[in-house]
Amino acid sequence: MRVVITRIVSAILLSMLAAAVAWAEIPRLVDNGNATQLIVGGKPFTMLAGELHNSSASSLEYMEDVWDRLEKTPMNAVLLPVTWELLEPEEGRFEFALVDGLIEGAREHGLKLVITWFGTWKNGQSSYCPPWVKTDLARFHRARDAAGRNLNVVSTFSEAALEADAKAYAALMRHIREVDEARNTVVMMQVENEVGLPGTARDYSAPASEAFAGAVPGELMSFLVREREALLPETREIWGRNGFRESGTWAEVFGGSDDGHEVFSAWHYARYIDRVAADGKEIYPLPMFVNAWLIDSPDSRPGVYLSGGPVSKMMDIWRAGAPHIDLLAPDIYLPDFKRVTSLFDRAGNTLFIPETTGDVWFPLDEVRVNEASRTVFWALAEHDAIGFAPFGIEGIDLEAPLYRSYRVLAELLPEIERHQGTGDMRGILQQGTETGRQVELGGYTAQVSYGNRRGPHDRAYGLLINTGPDEFLIAGDGFTVAFTPVGDGPGQAGITEAWEWRHLDGKWVRARRLNGDETAHDSRIALPPATWDAFDDSLDPRVVRIKLFRHE
Repeated sequence: MRVVITRIVSAILLSMLAAAVAWAEIPRLVDNGNATQLIVGGKPFTMLAGELHNSSASSLEYMEDVWDRLEKTPMNAVLLPVTWELLEPEEGRFEFALVDGLIEGAREHGLKLVITWFGTWKNGQSSYCPPWVKTDLARFHRARDAAGRNLNVVSTFSEAALEADAKAYAALMRHIREVDEARNTVVMMQVENEVGLPGTARDYSAPASEAFAGAVPGELMSFLVREREALLPETREIWGRNGFRESGTWAEVFGGSDDGHEVFSAWHYARYIDRVAADGKEIYPLPMFVNAWLIDSPDSRPGVYLSGGPVSKMMDIWRAGAPHIDLLAPDIYLPDFKRVTSLFDRAGNTLFIPETTGDVWFPLDEVRVNEASRTVFWALAEHDAIGFAPFGIEGIDLEAPLYRSYRVLAELLPEIERHQGTGDMRGILQQGTETGRQVELGGYTAQVSYGNRRGPHDRAYGLLINTGPDEFLIAGDGFTVAFTPVGDGPGQAGITEAWEWRHLDGKWVRARRLNGDETAHDSRIALPPATWDAFDDSLDPRVVRIKLFRHE
């Protein structure tokens, strides 16, 4: 009997060890210096991705042409939705054929997947719930506005909805684990989509109003007290208005106006989504995130934008309420890309951009430019972003500027990933009336001047990487860089070597040795080196590697 028991215990331990090893190999987020990297197959994986339109992935037949189109691009990942209404059309009956077809389609075409779960909410609304949820307002009650009107939004206080959503999401995660754990096609999960209340700062349904009149939960107060010195300025401002109270009702602690209502909403959205994520992670702990509908202007009020969502000023509330969510991700459709990315690169949050603008028109010369072709450089180089995904990717022309940037970045990813978290990499992005930027890098001050292009649609973008002592990789377009030594020693810098690199026949090769007029006789480097040469194309970023020397 003792031998039998020993064998059983050994078998159990071996099974547990095998499970632990398998889980150690699934996609995960790992800190690396001052950055966080997504690790897939044991290596960093930075997503040059795109997000499909909302309905594209609902039909495998429709996706056949989409997959073929995406395979022709330099993309390495795609974001697409799995919707509750199609996963569980009848309560308790799950259909996975569509999920299987999407995973298989991605595999066949060499793409990784980020699955966005359209469960209880999508863009604030409850339009992707199954019919049996939509039509049963007694069991799955709605949020209400201040006038008492039902919204097309299932309330965060609907316990029945939370239980049903968490059950469906857990079923999805179980199935993904069963069919994909050994293949790692699915690398991340988005839980819900752009949540928050439209048209009202808080839910006025009876359960919500009763909760608002009650005490702030101890979990939130403990977090705020414990993290007080590390809280974001926005949190400290809201909490500090009433004297940093450590207990009381929501109105007593945070105020009874819009800000207090938004904190209340954010906490309850975070708690709801954390439960959904936690149930899924218990089965298959892929990295999970939520995305944010952003505040479109400084004077915009909660309810004009979706109140309670993971916007930058609510990040602390979400960190407290949703510990099973790994990061908060901005959907960027605003012109000030730099400001948004800086707001989401705080408080230990890892930057990932799951949605952003695609094409932008400049009517002065009727040139159509893909804005994402520029901003992707800034996200990856300035903020060590783990991924970037313009929306509506299947509608972007195969020769669009975005894909030209992706082709260059795909070749540079090993270099970029080596320098994530090191401080040896900086981004370049011209916005508004900016004429340049100055950065310290590798013992030099790099003075970047914008405007080496030909028209108003040609805006500077790119990156600088200090690849070794006195060595730099420079990529992008529309700018000039001059270097000055920092610290003691010789005060001037010159260029000893400057090589332009081009991607030809599937590999990177040295193209031209730049000198003379093209480097102002070793004093600076310009991208492009000239606007008239045979290699110049206003849609293509350039790559140059240089070596410097110091002299008096």
